[in-house]
Amino acid sequence: MGFELSQEEIEVLQAELARLREEHRDLDSAIDALERLGPVNQIQIQRLKKRKLYLRDRISHLEDQLTPDIIA
Repeated sequence: MGFELSQEEIEVLQAELARLREEHRDLDSAIDALERLGPVNQIQIQRLKKRKLYLRDRISHLEDQLTPDIIA
């Protein structure tokens, strides 16, 4: 019922996952820096937070693809 990923597909997904995690961490740092400056640009902070949430969802999706389904 499930399907097996090829080694090449797994490597592509792992590389994408690493890139997304790095971008997520970078956004975390950028948001923290902007918030320390005070209420400079709340719209920009909100956009960064929205992007961060999107990345989190995408990371979860890729992790699910890489984790085999185990039927208990």
